[in-house]
Amino acid sequence: MRAIVVVQARAASTRLPGKALKPLAGVPMLAFLLRRLLAGGLDAPCCLATTTRPEDDALAELAASLGVPVVRGECEDVLSRYLRCLDCFVPAGAVRVTADNPFTSLEMLRLALDGLAQGADYVALPEGCPHGAGVDAFSAGALRRVAATAPDPAEREHINLRMLRQPGAFAIRTPSIPTAWQRPDVRLTVDTPDDYAAALRLAGGSSPEELLDFDDILARIPRPAA
Repeated sequence: MRAIVVVQARAASTRLPGKALKPLAGVPMLAFLLRRLLAGGLDAPCCLATTTRPEDDALAELAASLGVPVVRGECEDVLSRYLRCLDCFVPAGAVRVTADNPFTSLEMLRLALDGLAQGADYVALPEGCPHGAGVDAFSAGALRRVAATAPDPAEREHINLRMLRQPGAFAIRTPSIPTAWQRPDVRLTVDTPDDYAAALRLAGGSSPEELLDFDDILARIPRPAA
């Protein structure tokens, strides 16, 4: 298998509790994201990586109801969840999507898949992309190397930290994106009540399947005044 798309999610959130199940365009926010990924024609299957905590049962049940496989593991040891995904699917790599980014760009996700196919150990976030639109990706070999040599719990919670700390030890690729997508002024992640209110306005009455094209999403957000 070329790669898998791993949606990383858990219910715990101090700033916006239960955000993954908050409604967005008439469905839970996690379902909004998963339905976009499933409708996007990606050349990679999706799975949900969540924790074994009881509060995450609802996330697992939601993903399963959409036909998305679920892998569960430790809460803080995020790397262990990714290793379980590798063991289950035996892919060449994994693209990381976080559940608090319901408007993740499918186009940028394809760039990450291309980076893995070209031999990258780590495909970093594109420079200048809106916060909450981009993804990063890891080769299976790189993740297993980190797991074998990472005693620091922070490197197991933040799975790209070893790559950032030791860039010379990994083949790192940063995709280029079109100028129109270079909108660092745009915030698409949902981490606070204000973010959630903005996401509600952005989604409007559209279904997840109607918001697949990233240009269409950005067209809904005016550029700041010069």
